[in-house]
Amino acid sequence: MRRILFTLPGNEGLATAIATAMDAEQGALSLRHFPDGESYVRILSDVKGKQAIVVCTLHRPDEKLLPLMYLCRALKDLGATTITLVAPYLSYMRQDKAFQPGEAVTSAYFAALLSSFTDGLVTIDPHLHRRSTLQEIYTVPCEVLHASSLISAWIKKHVKEPVLIGPDSESEQWVSVVAHDADAPFTVLEKTRLGDADVRVTVPHVERYADRTPVLVDDIISTARTMIETVGHLKAMGLKAPWCIGTHGVFAGRAYEDLLAAGAARVITCNTIPHSSNAIDVSSLIVPALEHLLKEKHLPITDPTQP
Repeated sequence: MRRILFTLPGNEGLATAIATAMDAEQGALSLRHFPDGESYVRILSDVKGKQAIVVCTLHRPDEKLLPLMYLCRALKDLGATTITLVAPYLSYMRQDKAFQPGEAVTSAYFAALLSSFTDGLVTIDPHLHRRSTLQEIYTVPCEVLHASSLISAWIKKHVKEPVLIGPDSESEQWVSVVAHDADAPFTVLEKTRLGDADVRVTVPHVERYADRTPVLVDDIISTARTMIETVGHLKAMGLKAPWCIGTHGVFAGRAYEDLLAAGAARVITCNTIPHSSNAIDVSSLIVPALEHLLKEKHLPITDPTQP
């Protein structure tokens, strides 16, 4: 079946790589805002009888959600057989329970909304907290991918004599996988509390890593406070300036600039969110997952507002 790919602004580079690899047509859109701020969406390509792919990474989701929904609804109205959303970064994963009385459980609401106008979802390293899979809240088929193998390959190619360092014990599982595939040693910082406001941070057997390049790895770099703190500890222990690598570079506020100013030698991210730090291309992960989803016989999208 023929495939056609659409992208929302800011996702063009990744979308082109996916379309080229899949030999998919790239669809044309007109997106703009009326003077009162309302969104205008017009599809300029023929989509009837085609499998539609929509690429829209979902950082800063509130400004993207309505145009995305309007696009997907219009694709269905114009005869697209299926609509598969590629959202390399998936937002609204944090609030997965009501921590305070009256709080909205937005992860579940967001999942229900996306599931209402798509037939499938492809995403990378969603930040699951108390949920084990996306299928607990999404009602469409989901392909959840992991960037660890790409990060390992990049480290192996570009960093001489690396040692991967996790900022705390919770990071050990993630760091150990990347280190194993990169054929590199790893360790995690140890924190010893000496008093209410006195915490000593050390690298176990720090002398082993004096000639190695520290590499900090995390799934999301948002405020970067954890990485900034870790960079400071490594500098104080006399290690080389570390490289910092994240799957998703959210970089809230001046996080990127602050991380470099703290002493990071270089900051590297995957292109799940467009940023100047992007150096690891995830399209090779996404294409096989899309091929798998598109071969499935999805049920037609149903409109919950209709009987």
